[in-house]
Amino acid sequence: MNIEQVYKDANALLDGHFLLASGNHSSRYLQSAKVMEYPKKASLLTDALATMIKDAGIEVDTVCAPALGGVLTGYELARSLDVRSIFVEKKDGGMELRRGFSIKKGEKIIICEDIVTTGGSALKAAKAIEELGGEVVAFASLANRGFCKRVDGNSTAKEQCALPANVPLFALADFTFEMYAPEDCPLCKEGKTEAIKPGSKS
Repeated sequence: MNIEQVYKDANALLDGHFLLASGNHSSRYLQSAKVMEYPKKASLLTDALATMIKDAGIEVDTVCAPALGGVLTGYELARSLDVRSIFVEKKDGGMELRRGFSIKKGEKIIICEDIVTTGGSALKAAKAIEELGGEVVAFASLANRGFCKRVDGNSTAKEQCALPANVPLFALADFTFEMYAPEDCPLCKEGKTEAIKPGSKS
């Protein structure tokens, strides 16, 4: 499966001038919500991701996603794995399990995002789960921005990667885009456009 083509076909690989959650700028942006817009297409992606996880011998009881961006992907991955789906939500700079969800001690959990950049949100979700006694056995996402090393990927972990090296990351493809600090952004220097923030994070 050509994941880059899937994103292009869904108009989810954007070109322009973007303000990222990190505060950096980029000329390209992945909008995974567009890829997940059609359930049948979404299921093909998460079925492929689930196959990678099963082939690696990962045992899992539950998939947990950080809200909001990862919820659809997490739910579909849980369906593909035939396990429970839950999500955590932001609170005071971290993540919290709400809405009556609970974790059993030793429950094996995969943290699932739509996209992993540095893995900061996924790590916050993992900490919330571990504080409740859950065991994070893997991280998963449709796309990896190339800062973290994924299973069977060609990229190496960069200094910015927040995910622990001893827990595997499964993703369908690596997408490596140039990013710039605002003061070094060539798009800003051209002065033709203003950086926009198309993602879900405020």
